[in-house]
Amino acid sequence: MISTDGHGRKQALQPCLEPCPIERGMRVLGGKWKGSILWHLKDGPVRFNDLARQLGGASKKMVTQRLREMEEAGLITREVVSDRPIAVLYSITDFGKTALSFLDALKDWAEKHQL
Repeated sequence: MISTDGHGRKQALQPCLEPCPIERGMRVLGGKWKGSILWHLKDGPVRFNDLARQLGGASKKMVTQRLREMEEAGLITREVVSDRPIAVLYSITDFGKTALSFLDALKDWAEKHQL
């Protein structure tokens, strides 16, 4: 709740002392490419180069960084299938799949509003 004093200054009456659920969720899924990565993994494992191509505007360095963050958060798994040449498969975890319903809703919202 916000109150306004006689001089028009606003003050929070009950400020959050801890991050709210939205903020905590955005810490895990926030970032320009994380939602797209999960979306591309929803139908099965994808090799790194194929995933990087599907993301179009993302550099391989950025994709690597996001994948590492997502693996640390438990959203995806990484499997090395070959050492020479290196081949890596990424898969969505059961925890990662729990985000797909609201990513689908976000997709529908963006399409509906022509964003």
